[in-house]
Amino acid sequence: MKIGIISDTHNFFDPKIPKIFKGVDHILHAGDIGQPQIIHQLESIAPVTAVLGNTDVGLHYRQTEVVKLGGRKFLVHHIVDAQRPSEVLQRRLSRENPDVVVFGHTHKPFNELIGHTLYFNPGSAGKKRFSLPRTLAILHCDAKGIRPEYFDL
Repeated sequence: MKIGIISDTHNFFDPKIPKIFKGVDHILHAGDIGQPQIIHQLESIAPVTAVLGNTDVGLHYRQTEVVKLGGRKFLVHHIVDAQRPSEVLQRRLSRENPDVVVFGHTHKPFNELIGHTLYFNPGSAGKKRFSLPRTLAILHCDAKGIRPEYFDL
């Protein structure tokens, strides 16, 4: 199974996204979406699960989503400190016991196994901000495990 991972689009849909995500089975958007048309454009590629980011005012998504894909449980939440999760998030992590935590906010790619959970940030797919690269990712999930693949935009 191939899962497209994207975050921090900030109302910008890069024209490279459809080509990169062609053939993915599902897309996870980790927040700071911008406007609903970003999700509509992603839905033309594959089903989408999205969460609110700290700049998503007036959008009708949840703060956190949990979805099972390819036999694995994904928890999607915008702001995550992988080393020191907030108390509220820590309770949710304990209750859900996800295989993967997908997050955004920092605009920095992050890929680290902590305990038995993969913490994964695809970076930012929005317009260039600061001196950070613009990226998104695909998680390849199969019987052998989870293999991330980052793409520069």
